[in-house]
Formats: sequence, structure tokens, C-alpha cells
Amino acid sequence: MCLFCDLEKNCIAENDLCYMIFDKFPVAPGHTLVIPKRHIETVFEMTPEEWSSAGDLIKTAKNEIEKIYHPLGYNIKMNCGKAAGQEIMHAHIHLIPKY
Repeated sequence: MCLFCDLEKNCIAENDLCYMIFDKFPVAPGHTLVIPKRHIETVFEMTPEEWSSAGDLIKTAKNEIEKIYHPLGYNIKMNCGKAAGQEIMHAHIHLIPKY
């Protein structure tokens, strides 16, 4: 079973095609993941509609992080494939606040 397919029930926000969770091993306070609901291996397989849905949730996450943590900036990161550091083979996007 895919970890991210199973974690959808623990989401902190969602829309029709994607959901959002806090990273279980954050590199900074507020580190968030945006994950397509459809099981695909990398973001290269996302449809235009999934990209749009992911973008909406990234904006939602940023607004919530700003209220709580007040970061100075953000990194948006996507690891695609094991050679790139992807550990869970379900597409996901990291939103990492920087302080």
C-alpha cells in the first residue's frame, strides 16, 4: 500500500484532485506537502487540472503558514525519481518555509 494514498484521510486541506498534509519529518516549521489524490509516481504525470489544484493548495498552505510562522521566504521542491532523492514513489510537492 502506498503511504500517501493511505494518508489522504489525515489531510489538513483538500480539493477535488489534491490534498495537503504537514510533512512528518519537517526540515522547517510549517513544512507542508501537496499530493495528488491519483496515484502517480512523479509530478511529470500530473494533468493540467492536477497542477492547477496543487497550485491552489500551495497558495492555501502559504497563507496559513504566514499566519502562524511568519517565514522570510519559501522553497517549492519536487524530487522526481530515486536518483533525485524521492523516497515515496507517489508524486508530491514540498512547500518549505525559510527563516
